[in-house]
Amino acid sequence: MDDDTTLTTLRYLDLPGAVRDFLELTAAENRALAAVNQKVAAGSTLAEVMDLVFDATREICPCDRIGVAFLEDDGRIVSHWVRASYEPVLLGSGYSESLAGSSLGKVIASGRPRVIPDLEAYLAEHPGSASTALLVREGVRSSMTCPLAVEGRSIGVMFRSSRRTGAYDDRQVRLHLAIAERVAQAVEKAWRIERLAAANRAYGEMLSFVSHELKNPLASVVMDARVLTGGYVGELAPRQTEVVERMARKSRHLLALLRDYLDLAQVEGPEFSLRVAPGVDLVADVIEPAVELVASELEERGSRLVRDLPPGPVAVACDAALLRIVVANLLGNAAKYGSQGGEIRVSAGREAGAVSVSVRNQGAGFPESALPRLFRRFSRLDTAATRERRGSGLGLYTCRRIVELHGGRIRAASEPGAWAEFSFTIPDPPAKA
Repeated sequence: MDDDTTLTTLRYLDLPGAVRDFLELTAAENRALAAVNQKVAAGSTLAEVMDLVFDATREICPCDRIGVAFLEDDGRIVSHWVRASYEPVLLGSGYSESLAGSSLGKVIASGRPRVIPDLEAYLAEHPGSASTALLVREGVRSSMTCPLAVEGRSIGVMFRSSRRTGAYDDRQVRLHLAIAERVAQAVEKAWRIERLAAANRAYGEMLSFVSHELKNPLASVVMDARVLTGGYVGELAPRQTEVVERMARKSRHLLALLRDYLDLAQVEGPEFSLRVAPGVDLVADVIEPAVELVASELEERGSRLVRDLPPGPVAVACDAALLRIVVANLLGNAAKYGSQGGEIRVSAGREAGAVSVSVRNQGAGFPESALPRLFRRFSRLDTAATRERRGSGLGLYTCRRIVELHGGRIRAASEPGAWAEFSFTIPDPPAKA
């Protein structure tokens, strides 16, 4: 091992492959590394992976604190997980600093581990090191840092720290490096999954915010158009009426898209939960309010709505607000893709231990080959009817999500050129999806 600096407060260590691989392990070390090898890949989150490392390796390698930090695209390194055997932790998750001029930069660039045997002495030599100052305030007195690499790519570093000065000798460095090599791939996988989840949450929040901000102005445009075409502020010439009606149609289309995005943001949001209430009237609390939601779309298409509903209440345990989204989507699609002036039939009933709702429309329908694509997110059928009328490709996906959250099933059937029918069944009470 070579020490490339005359400083006594920091060492970078060269560990040739043969030296690194040759490590006569004790029984305790063998058990700890075996536990890491066998269990760490099963961790689905960064915290699960690193908690296992912390618990499994404290016996073989002095440790009061372990931290993991990852390289970001902007040249900074960011702490993403920290666990310590003491409180308070001052340098925690989210802490970041630039690698420019940092000793960590050399660890990552060279792939060589770093040991600081006396953090107080190191801080005296580097008083500008904010991270060292925080660690010293925590009571940490020595640390070692190993690079995390996957298939030759540097992804970050793993820190192991002790509240005792000079806790780490060359053997401890070898062990720490062996642990880092074993967990790097699992750590990167968990980190990337969490980044994707965070990006998805941010996308949903942004989508919901923008949709909410646009919804009210567009609804006002539609209302103003109705006022104009209704003659409430004076008669319009035929050409003026045509232009205003075209404006209203485009605004209603945008409102329908926004409704799809808002529905999706609701059911996939981080704070979403199914709110099942007993004794919901499927007709009065779900179907009829859904009809009101799409009344303007039915009117625009001249659709004839036929209700094939039970004469009395159909009580069911469900989340009424979410099921209204499903029925409104199915009715809206029936109007949009059905024949102009065609019949739309909404039916409901009770089966053994379940309730069902179906919406059938006259129209072009769809081929059987299209069935596998119907309920996918952002998936739209390529037929003459769908090309004429644009959509988000989200409505049926959202319907499927809501029905399955109730433990139910949604289905589709069609006779091309004649009709299409979408139906769903949910158990009562709902089964856990």
